[in-house]
Amino acid sequence: MAERIGRVEAKAADARNSAQAREDSSQAQESGVHARENSSQAQESSSQARESYAHAQENVDERGRRALRQLIGTPEPDTAAKLAVYSPLTGSRIGALPVATPQDIAETARRARVAQQAWAATPISQRVRVLRSYQTLVWREQDALLDLIQWESGKARADAFEELADTAMTARYYANTAARHLADRRRRGAIPLLTDTQIHRHPKGLVAVIAPWNYPLTLAVSDAIPALAAGNAVVVKPASLTPYTALAARHLLVRSGLDPDLFQVVIGSGSAVGAALVDEADYLMFTGSSQVGAKVAAQAAGALIGASAELGGKNALIVRGDADIARSVRGAIKACFSNAGQLCISIERMYVHRAVWDRFVPAFAEAVNELRVGTGLDWDSDLGVLIDSRQLEKVRAHVDEALAKGAVALAGGTPLPAIGPTAFAPTVLTGVTEEMRVYREETFGPVVAVYPFADDAEAIRSVNDTPYGLNASIWTRDVRYGRAMARQIQAGTVNINDGYTAAWASLAAPMGGMKNSGLGRRHGAEGILKYTESQTIAVQRAMGIQAPGSVGTETWARTMRLFLRATARIPGYDR
Repeated sequence: MAERIGRVEAKAADARNSAQAREDSSQAQESGVHARENSSQAQESSSQARESYAHAQENVDERGRRALRQLIGTPEPDTAAKLAVYSPLTGSRIGALPVATPQDIAETARRARVAQQAWAATPISQRVRVLRSYQTLVWREQDALLDLIQWESGKARADAFEELADTAMTARYYANTAARHLADRRRRGAIPLLTDTQIHRHPKGLVAVIAPWNYPLTLAVSDAIPALAAGNAVVVKPASLTPYTALAARHLLVRSGLDPDLFQVVIGSGSAVGAALVDEADYLMFTGSSQVGAKVAAQAAGALIGASAELGGKNALIVRGDADIARSVRGAIKACFSNAGQLCISIERMYVHRAVWDRFVPAFAEAVNELRVGTGLDWDSDLGVLIDSRQLEKVRAHVDEALAKGAVALAGGTPLPAIGPTAFAPTVLTGVTEEMRVYREETFGPVVAVYPFADDAEAIRSVNDTPYGLNASIWTRDVRYGRAMARQIQAGTVNINDGYTAAWASLAAPMGGMKNSGLGRRHGAEGILKYTESQTIAVQRAMGIQAPGSVGTETWARTMRLFLRATARIPGYDR
């Protein structure tokens, strides 16, 4: 019985297994159908995504071309010896421009000098009228300018807007203050009442502006505005990656009433065209890397012309133990990642007090992970992309080396090719050590290294431990103490409870770098007076310092000694 029961159970089991097998086979066939359907849907979805992306890129290119036509006009047909320019947003070719020859540069300089003579003789009231008209045109052409700047430089729209605001504010500031800065100044003469001494200002003549690619409007035009107000002619050599924005600015200035020969643009490499331009100039304004800046400054010195240069930085931000955490996080985001970190005053080092490390760093990393990287001509992205593949490789090399040697990425750390060919995720690193390049070299990308500190003295030592000295930031509730800390930091600008905009946008105050971060200043009185030559004119009435013919030299010397000793005791005599 047991055997029979066993055989029956075995048959029943075989039947159940057979039925299950048929059901499994049926389900497998059905799953196969679903899988094929899902695969088909996935392929269709992927195809739609590619089509949507391609359409979005086409829209960006179309808007960029429309902005170019609106601001500059229809480009000339391509010919030989032209520089091709590509959009970092889409990889599409924007156009090609003629490369200036030595003969072109000499002719440009000749025309500029002719126009400058008449411009210098033009009353200051008429010169600043051009600046006011330019300011108005910037806002009238806002949308086209934003599209062009984004298309050519790859930045987010909010960062492009900063450029418009900066140039408009600079034009307004010098339109309102140039006459006061340039006015003749009376100074105490050699002999009170008998010597009338005045300081008069002459324009330098021809100013060369060599501008970088990261802020193609601001750094081409905002440095030219005070030079023009002072009566100079300006020739700009924009970066080869972003020449169209400078050309658009020229068209706006000409539409504002400026003689076309007073603001000209020459296209080409820095080593050839830039060097030839410096040879023709009476003054040089350069913005770029410290290495190139040292070379062009040496060339200017060899020609015995003045120069001003804003160069590289490895800027630092301090979060003190009493800082407002939420406000510090928001401020640090902007300080580190504006223009995807491609900003000479951007923060690349952050020092956080140990007392707030566990609150600040996770909140900061979380906020960074939520940032939106994009390539659209809209307001939806927090960051744009890097300018080109070479810059992408530099940023990636710095980050990869740091990670390979033990650093940790709390956010980002990788390129984002699905967003754009040169997109890189905003990156927060900890555990960075001295043997890593990101510790000391300027990365110029969306990367910040965060370090703990125990006391303010340690933080200040760390901030100053760099060959650069451009910008710094301190976050604290104690503003008075923050000012005291700021005075110990070796940087041309220090912002308290702000990353960089507070100092940069204070146009009445000078802006520039210490140490290897530059020489000279932009903004304020220094930003316009550097484009002038001072001339002292002294008128002597009656007797002067030299002995009159009727008085012996020894007697005169005794008299002068008594006079000088007496005036030395008068408070404020030499003011």
